[in-house]
Amino acid sequence: MVIFDCDGVMFDSKEANRAYYNEILRRMGQREMDPQELEFVHASTAQEALRFLFKRRGVDLQEGLSKAKEVDYRPFIGLMKPEPHLRELLEAIPPDVKKAISTNRTTTIGPLLDHFGLRDHFDLVISARDVSRPKPHPDSLLRILEHFSLMPHQALFIGDTERDERASRLAGIPFVAYKNPALRADYHIDDLLEILDIIRNKRP
Repeated sequence: MVIFDCDGVMFDSKEANRAYYNEILRRMGQREMDPQELEFVHASTAQEALRFLFKRRGVDLQEGLSKAKEVDYRPFIGLMKPEPHLRELLEAIPPDVKKAISTNRTTTIGPLLDHFGLRDHFDLVISARDVSRPKPHPDSLLRILEHFSLMPHQALFIGDTERDERASRLAGIPFVAYKNPALRADYHIDDLLEILDIIRNKRP
């Protein structure tokens, strides 16, 4: 089985996230995010990102969360860019190899997959709202293993952040680091199609 993180692995979503959170801040009369803030929100759940931004800005949390509800993420989905060879990889993975997503996104993952016509490529999608503890906790990965009655060594998890690395390690799943040589991983790749070679080498 191959498990994908979403942001940073399937999609380059920084510009979409930048535009979305900056729009929330703009409506509150706040300045745009700095690079440190952008890096944090890029790897976080929406709730974590908003709490982080509001705390740094001294914004009342309830007021901020209420204002954030007025901003729909869907208009920003068009700013997301599929990573090179994503669709080719999904179509080339052998049919008997299950494909799943473990993401810290919540309500936006469904519209995102529909926008790019990718929903049918996955057997299971687990978002942050489907588990009590999002990554870096291993809950979403363990839930995927349980759903398919698989052992950790029968899966691969492709991620790009320290949160992904930690979740994979805690779940005992071999970790594939995508475009991030600083992570501790069983495999490091710069092209998603390299996953096919890993699958071939792991198969009995």
